Amino acid sequence: MQLPPSSAERFAPPSADGSAGTIDLRRAVPAAPRAEYLAATARAARRAGPALAQGGRSGAGLPELREAIAGRYTREGLPTRAEQILVTSGARAALALLAAQLRPRVVAVENPTYPRAAAVLRGAGARLSGLRVTTEGWDEDRLRAAFAAARGGLAYLVPDFQNPTGALMDAPTRQAVAAAAAEHRVTVVADETLRDLHLSGPVPLPARIPRAVLVGSASKAVWAGVRVGWIRAPGTDLIGELLHHPLCEPLSAPPMEQLVAVELLDALEPLLERRRAELLTQRDHLAGRLADDARWTFTVPQGGLVLWLRLNGLRADTVTARAAAAGLHLAPGSSFAVDGTLARYLRVPWTPPTATLDRIADILDEACAPPLH
Repeated sequence: MQLPPSSAERFAPPSADGSAGTIDLRRAVPAAPRAEYLAATARAARRAGPALAQGGRSGAGLPELREAIAGRYTREGLPTRAEQILVTSGARAALALLAAQLRPRVVAVENPTYPRAAAVLRGAGARLSGLRVTTEGWDEDRLRAAFAAARGGLAYLVPDFQNPTGALMDAPTRQAVAAAAAEHRVTVVADETLRDLHLSGPVPLPARIPRAVLVGSASKAVWAGVRVGWIRAPGTDLIGELLHHPLCEPLSAPPMEQLVAVELLDALEPLLERRRAELLTQRDHLAGRLADDARWTFTVPQGGLVLWLRLNGLRADTVTARAAAAGLHLAPGSSFAVDGTLARYLRVPWTPPTATLDRIADILDEACAPPLH
């Protein structure tokens, strides 16, 4: 099938930009950078000989990819060796492998949190202990209580542009997380999938949570179809343990996909600059369309992909049902809650182009209109 030339200029996939007939924003997914991805694939294919001569297993990951990932951390001020990196087939695969190896009885998680991550943790047999986070930040009292409940287990956090609130954890809170983790012997898993999508210019992000196990992915910065993620451990012992887990191999990324990831990481900064510029324009456009409306409140986040709306009248399930009838599919806040709450919240991604964002704002306006008497 020959794709139209316009496919190379997409901001979002057809399912999310309205060109497929409806607008599906239940997933916040930017479109693939088509030219960069195809070029990276061609370069990877030209040097695939050594990988093709092997048996198709890459252990902890191709050496050049582990070096590239470690190099990025080091350049960002976190000295890292390739031996501290284990490559997986995505961020969720990384979390699944960690949960399977560490087998936590209880996991401290943000409320709200990414539902697919919550499903992975529950699937590993863990009970979730929620800690409150809003667009303004993390509730430290709830954080300490959740870490106490998860004593000896895990904490899964998204400190950078948290999904779905968009909150950015400040430096004192990161230190409080590290202190609570040390006190209660909790292993902190920090999901950094959205860290590269900061939209506040050259302002540096806060330093990482000390001693946290970091999970990264190319899914948001590049494309969800790049099934490559990784684990960055504080030392090498955990990587060695994970390598011996029976799930390590099935959760690893195919060697060819890893070669493509090496090429993409080598040319990532120009791609990220363009993506950030696009997302900044889209964020400000959507926020401008939804501003100064008494039917909802929101805070414009410094990065990420979504607005987290608090509805001041209707429940989110009512609004999502009305919007779906008009061709717009959104995720209600309750789907991100770990305790069945957040019924008046709505996640609205800004990943589509501005013309589609105008249509989204119009549908929300109609969906939140008071009933006629």
